[in-house]
Amino acid sequence: MHSPDPSEASASPANSFTAGDVSAILREHGWLSADPTPEQISWCEHAAAILSGHAADGAALASCSGWFFITMHGIISKVESHVVLSRYAARGVLRELHCCFWMARAVKFREIQRIITRLKEGLDLRGRELFHPIRLALAGRAGEGELDRVILLLDEAAGLSFAVAVKSCERESWSFGAALD
Repeated sequence: MHSPDPSEASASPANSFTAGDVSAILREHGWLSADPTPEQISWCEHAAAILSGHAADGAALASCSGWFFITMHGIISKVESHVVLSRYAARGVLRELHCCFWMARAVKFREIQRIITRLKEGLDLRGRELFHPIRLALAGRAGEGELDRVILLLDEAAGLSFAVAVKSCERESWSFGAALD
């Protein structure tokens, strides 16, 4: 995935959403039921910084925020998902992805870069054949590069207690693979 370093993304976002904007969206959808903890506020600040440059307005930010609370049934039931999964090597990418996350200690920007490099070299795939299954498994849709930023926030969110649990990259990739078998 071609993701710039998250610190670059927060340097000058196109929109200036705040942690309050993100927490309001989470509360509106029932994903945050009480006053946010300091850790949740910190995550909301990080999410606002990473996602601001890719959300034209509050509705787009809400859509991005919803990617953390996706369900396997919601993903698998979409025709677009089946199109991605029917492409050459898609299931192989998902199997390898799970193995890579299983071996990773913590999924941060540099670790994701290493995983992508390993997948590119090991599977000799590029472009949508590689990235669309990864994005589908971790962010709930194939999409483009904006989903890469969502993936960067998954493990951080998984360590927090939201009203709806967020799965880590490793657990998300496992759940996705299990749903396909």
